[in-house]
Amino acid sequence: MNEYSQPGFGKISVHGDGMGAPTPELVEKRAREIALIDERNPEEFTDADWEQARSELLGVSTGAAPEETPENAETVEEWSEVAADTGTRAPRAGVDDDEMLGEQLFAGGLEEGMHDSMVQAAKSEQSQEGGVIEGA
Repeated sequence: MNEYSQPGFGKISVHGDGMGAPTPELVEKRAREIALIDERNPEEFTDADWEQARSELLGVSTGAAPEETPENAETVEEWSEVAADTGTRAPRAGVDDDEMLGEQLFAGGLEEGMHDSMVQAAKSEQSQEGGVIEGA
């Protein structure tokens, strides 16, 4: 990541197109691009590439759920009460005002543009060397 990275928030635009929830195919494409930028075969992207792509597109990385063991699998007791308070909406971390949101959107666009430039440079370099570019 670079100085403009904003951990915790997912992308709203990828390659200039608006994006909703990223699909596994989109995460895989991004992982292939990361492998290509790192001068590796895009067809052989690693788990680290996948995780980096996933965190770039989705934002906050949710760790894997803890494994179930015999000790933590047992239900000790069930709650007989139902919560009366439904809670309130928490403010989005890091977005205090419109100016801050604009800065974050700008930084995200700059980061995406740098990613696109690196992908194009890697493709250009491979084509000049006579390499075959697949999957990216």
